[in-house]
Amino acid sequence: MKVRRQLLLRGASIAAASLAMPAMWTGARAQAPQTLRPTPAQTEGPFYPVQLPADTDADLLAQGERRYRRGEPLALSGRVTDLDGRPLSGAQVEIWQCDADGRYHHPGDGGRADPDFQGFGRVTVDADGRYAFRTIRPVAYAGRTPHIHVKLRLGARALLTTQLYVEGDPGNARDGLWRSLRDAADRAALTRRFERVDGGWRSDLPIVVAT
Repeated sequence: MKVRRQLLLRGASIAAASLAMPAMWTGARAQAPQTLRPTPAQTEGPFYPVQLPADTDADLLAQGERRYRRGEPLALSGRVTDLDGRPLSGAQVEIWQCDADGRYHHPGDGGRADPDFQGFGRVTVDADGRYAFRTIRPVAYAGRTPHIHVKLRLGARALLTTQLYVEGDPGNARDGLWRSLRDAADRAALTRRFERVDGGWRSDLPIVVAT
């Protein structure tokens, strides 16, 4: 009788475990996927254009008949998504930067930027959240490492303002804003590789935001 009772108890335990396992599997499947890390924000800085150029398209090297032939051409692209990796339909990406001599199109910088350089561009992302600009590889100027300013808008809302840096540039370690990115993952998100291509450079900046 004792042996029979032990067998019955063991069978009951196995049956209970079998009933519990499908519930455990279902719970695991129901867990929300891990969200993406948001792109870190940075200051807008003093040189966001007071007056936008007549041409605000994605090609900062061409304005009508004008062509900017100084500096090194850069193809900059990326994809804009929410924290779940979904493309952010309708979002607009803006960039602005100094010319090859380190001058912005801004009265606070003396108004001495080369008029052939557009200096500012805006583009609406495509259905997959992708954007692309044609500009110049950023250059250093007094007190700052090479960088490009970036702003993301969705309708009337500014969702993100940040800056893009050049991986491996020796000026990064002396730049206060770059050093403020104390987390290694935040630095990696904004400090991007610049690769040589025919006729210039290319780089990418994925942008992830909470909506």
